Amino acid sequence: MSFRILTISTNRHAIAIAIASLFLVSACTPKPAEDAKAAATTPAKDSAPKAKPALTVTVETPKQTSVNETTSFNGNVAAWQEASVSAEANGLRIADVLANVGDTVKKGQLLVKLNDSSVQAELAAQRAAVAEAQAQLADARANAERARLLDKTGAISASQIEQFFTVEKSAKARLDASIARQKSDELRLNNARIVAPENGVIAIKTATVGAVVQPGQELFRIIRNGRLEFRAEVPSGELGKIRTKQSVQVDAGEGLKSTGTVRLISPTIDPQTRNAIVYVDLAQGSAIKAGMYAKGRFDLGSSNALTVPAVAVVRRDGFDYVYSVETDGRVKQTKVQTGVRIGDRVEVKGTTATAKVVTSGASFLNDGDVVRAEAAPK
Repeated sequence: MSFRILTISTNRHAIAIAIASLFLVSACTPKPAEDAKAAATTPAKDSAPKAKPALTVTVETPKQTSVNETTSFNGNVAAWQEASVSAEANGLRIADVLANVGDTVKKGQLLVKLNDSSVQAELAAQRAAVAEAQAQLADARANAERARLLDKTGAISASQIEQFFTVEKSAKARLDASIARQKSDELRLNNARIVAPENGVIAIKTATVGAVVQPGQELFRIIRNGRLEFRAEVPSGELGKIRTKQSVQVDAGEGLKSTGTVRLISPTIDPQTRNAIVYVDLAQGSAIKAGMYAKGRFDLGSSNALTVPAVAVVRRDGFDYVYSVETDGRVKQTKVQTGVRIGDRVEVKGTTATAKVVTSGASFLNDGDVVRAEAAPK
């Protein structure tokens, strides 16, 4: 009897546990509608976490700036024209040298005086010979005039009259020859004074006191009017940029600078170098000297160009780059070509006018970095 009561009790307890388990599972299992609602209201998680900004940078867009376009070429400084001062006298000794290298001289200024004592003596003798020839001619003319008068009377023969006329002509010829020799001696005496043929600056001096000069011997070389020119060697492909009357800034280094103007473009090209010579007149009074090697910057006029702060340009591996921030916050590296520099800005080619160029911290960036961008202070 007791055994049956225990069995019934045990079965009731098991059934109670089973019913409780069913209620618990039903309560914990969401309904389909509730599942959809829960899915709609619960935010979806990203498949990958969003990258955090590595750096905060300032950005600005490139500006249109008026720039003066220039191009530079190398060349030499030379005299515009040179005048050679040579001796014309023969066998005379230099008595005095009155000028030196670097002196500024005027046309007609005495540079060298030769020992002209022998020439003066010869000139004095020749002047005496001229005076004697003049006296002889006067006597011959008087005799010829008397012969003409006697010819009408028949007092003398025709042959005698002709003889007087011949003597007159001979005396006239001797006088002319004496005068010519006198002028020659006067010219030799004048050539004993060697003067400057042009205004200018003495570049070379070979005259020395005591030396005996020969005809054609160069004693000085003068830069005419002190004018210098810069002879730029311009590649044939660049000649289209050059025009006459263009302004040029010439720099010979060590602070030696001068302004100039294009005077002439060579009509021929050197077949070896493929360069043409452009002649630039330099301003008077410059410290630049003939023979110097210099660089000339040619002014090509003004134009508008995109410029960015110089700090925005980063040089890596021999190339120039700027970094711009895209809409997703990532950095884009762009190779650019730099041009003229204007104050703290530099001309760039290769980027756009709407790009947000990084102006601070660019040297720390790499292509694809995520940054936080702030507008550059104005």
